[in-house]
Amino acid sequence: MVEAIQANGLLQVLLLTLMAGAAMPLGAALASVERIHPDWLESELHHSVIAFGGGALLAAVALVLVPEGTANLAIPAVVACFAAGGITFMLIDRWLAANGTSASQLVAMLTDFVPEALALGATFSVSSEGGVLLAGIIALQNLPEGFNSYRELTRSTDYGRVKIVGGFALMALLGPVAGATGHYFLSDSHQLVSGIMLFAAGGILYIIFQDIAPQSRLEKHWGPPLGAVAGFMLGLIGEMMLSG
Repeated sequence: MVEAIQANGLLQVLLLTLMAGAAMPLGAALASVERIHPDWLESELHHSVIAFGGGALLAAVALVLVPEGTANLAIPAVVACFAAGGITFMLIDRWLAANGTSASQLVAMLTDFVPEALALGATFSVSSEGGVLLAGIIALQNLPEGFNSYRELTRSTDYGRVKIVGGFALMALLGPVAGATGHYFLSDSHQLVSGIMLFAAGGILYIIFQDIAPQSRLEKHWGPPLGAVAGFMLGLIGEMMLSG
């Protein structure tokens, strides 16, 4: 009986994380649609979606990754994990720049998605309702991030539509892998999960201020900053619902 319940819980984790991950190729597919006209509307939309994704990532850092990460670690461990994330992603950013590839949105998307999927799997046995809600929040974050990553990759690489969307679909499978890992191996490793979340938070914060926030600015347009506010508000609503 216990094994059946555990198996059912694992199946739900796999389905929820796959659903959340599927928002990445969906966002990329939406971004691949023919350009919007007139050009000013295309530019306004593009910058607003970038800002919205940045706001959602900032919400993930401020409302999920950092609070959950600091809950089980002492200050020295918090500082070490958070700083290590920022420094590591600075090195990744420099490597990408040296190789002529811009993939900051993609890196931020995966850095956000994988730790949250791990946490979803680790905590699902405690609160299945919270797991369902968290999966929905992750999906809503992944949609604009998939959109932005597609546009970024088409500008900086020669990859075609099918290759990028197909690659994002494969990346979505990281969700079930991370969810299953968290469900089976990390449900009792609260400190390790916290360290991973803080590492991710440090990396995401670096990417937001290095790449995403500068890209979102558009002269004499006020929609993009409101997009950032809306993205953070989305995360705030989700966090409040999760906390009851």
